Amino acid sequence: MAGAALRVAGRQLSQHSGSGVPILLRQMFEPKSCTYTYLLGDRESREAILIDPVLETAPRDAQLVKELGLRLLYAVNTHCHADHITGSGLLRSLLPGCQSVISRLSGAQADLHIEDGDSIHFGRFALETRASPGHTPGCVTFVLNDHSMAFTGDALLIRGCGRTDFQQGCAKTLYHSVHEKIFTLPGDCLIYPAHDYRGLTVSTVEEERTLNPRLTLSCEEFVKVMDNLNLPKPQQIDFAVPANMRCGIQTPPS
Repeated sequence: MAGAALRVAGRQLSQHSGSGVPILLRQMFEPKSCTYTYLLGDRESREAILIDPVLETAPRDAQLVKELGLRLLYAVNTHCHADHITGSGLLRSLLPGCQSVISRLSGAQADLHIEDGDSIHFGRFALETRASPGHTPGCVTFVLNDHSMAFTGDALLIRGCGRTDFQQGCAKTLYHSVHEKIFTLPGDCLIYPAHDYRGLTVSTVEEERTLNPRLTLSCEEFVKVMDNLNLPKPQQIDFAVPANMRCGIQTPPS
């Protein structure tokens, strides 16, 4: 793995890390693509990471990092997005020392590439990388080391899931990814998706296992549903995907 410093024995850490001080978590929203960006930080070391930053809101995110007195180590992407350009490149400029991160299987360029089973650490905390392909081949879910929360990207949304009709998507693969890599987490594990289009902010593994209208179907039924969604082409896909293939190392706008 490029960037061996990412790997840690994450399971020996916990959300409170023995100090009684919980992880710092901020959920932020970008309205055009309905994207959630997550800031996670260690209140003791002040080390932090951002998950799924968006280009247009990167200055907002950088300002929050500064206001909270944090040091951003990584701008992490759950996959190569088609509906917005990642803010990783601009954040590297706004916050020197920040590195862009994405799955090696995405095929995108970045400062650091991660694979299934790798962990990203910041202070006393760590995120375990779980490959969850299907929406795209390079999708990953990030799970906090005590399994109290998971950042599922587009693999699992609140009462939904990412589409599988472009970017080498595969409905059958997505079904098995969610059931084997996400639904096997504890029922009270909080689910934080990359998008929501109805104003919902968080769910749980148990809620989605029992209430998700698509993923409670059989695999065969799920594939039929996904193959017949007939959704319009994402408006930004033609320029977002090429930019995101140079994830975090593209030249930020002047």
